[in-house]
Amino acid sequence: MPTVLRIGPYRFFFYSNENNEPAHIHVRPSDSEAKFWLDPTRLVWNKGFNEREIGQILDHLRSNLPLLLTRWTEYFGEAHDES
Repeated sequence: MPTVLRIGPYRFFFYSNENNEPAHIHVRPSDSEAKFWLDPTRLVWNKGFNEREIGQILDHLRSNLPLLLTRWTEYFGEAHDES
């Protein structure tokens, strides 16, 4: 599970076996976890975050999108289409 970024309590990472999906990131501070597509940036699923936290995470994702997409491509290669 390569960690790409840490901001406050949030760890942004991806699972190394998920290269068959569009570019995405998982976010976990401790017990909660959510998954977001990166381009376009949107929530895929959420287990435990409230709406305010999801909004904060989306802000972090949008602010760091070039870095996150670069790290995805460096690790997995080109992102797959969602279709």
